[in-house]
Parts: sequence; structure tokens; C-alpha cells
Amino acid sequence: MFGADPIVFPAVFAALYAAHEVGDHWLQTHGQACGKGAPGWSGRILCARHVATLTAVKAAAVTLVALVLALPVNPYAAAAALAVDAVSHYWADRRSTLLALADWLGRHLIPGKGEFARLGDGATAPTGTGAYALDQSWHVGWLLAAALLASLGVA
Repeated sequence: MFGADPIVFPAVFAALYAAHEVGDHWLQTHGQACGKGAPGWSGRILCARHVATLTAVKAAAVTLVALVLALPVNPYAAAAALAVDAVSHYWADRRSTLLALADWLGRHLIPGKGEFARLGDGATAPTGTGAYALDQSWHVGWLLAAALLASLGVA
């Protein structure tokens, strides 16, 4: 049977969200945070290292929650969910991609979105910027998608 489990979804979402907060803020190095958006291979590598660590933390959190709560998590669905989340996180954390999306939205659908993305001084207060708010809301939205995906394929 290929259905979704309504108990797996909230538990996996909570695990992913908690792991995201720890991995994106506590475990990300200063070098990764400052350099992951840089052009070229140095930025790509820093971003990939950050996402690899973050994904490992999320995998551990989902595994722990599934084991402790004896949840019927399909390992293939969970792996697919973590992959989708990792790709979306890497895409956004390269920075120019998310800014380009905000600019496009600002021109076509949501006036001012590009300007919002540029609010604040990222060098002095990254958590108080429009870019940070858009970045984190992007990640949480994809955590929702990943939790839904991970809740599929259980009997």
C-alpha cells in the first residue's frame, strides 16, 4: 500500500525542524556561513559541506524519532525526502539563486520582494535581514514538503 501516515508526518516534521535549527545555526561554521554564496568552486564546496552536515543531522534526528516512537517510516521515502530537502537547501544557500527568485517575484507577482530581500546589512546582522527571513522561510517550506514525502509509502 502506498499511503501517507498521519502520525509519521508531524513527528518527522518536528524532527526535521529541530535538526534544521541546530544544523543551520549551531553546526554551520563561520567560514561556511560567510562563503557558501561565493561564486565559483570555493562557494560551491563550502555550501556542499554545510548541506552535507545539515543533512546528516536531519537523518539522525528522523532516525532517532522513528526508533524511539516506533514509527513506520519507509526508509526509501525518508531518503528521498532528505535528498529533496538537501537540494532545496543547497539551491537557496548559494544566495544568488534566492535573490534572483525574489527579484523575479518582485517584477512579476509580488511587488517589492527583491527590495525586501536586500533589507538590512548582511555583514553586521544576517539574522535581521530580508534575505535571512526569505532564506529561513524557504527552508521551512521545504521541510514541510520533505515531511510529507517521508510520510508516504507506509503500510
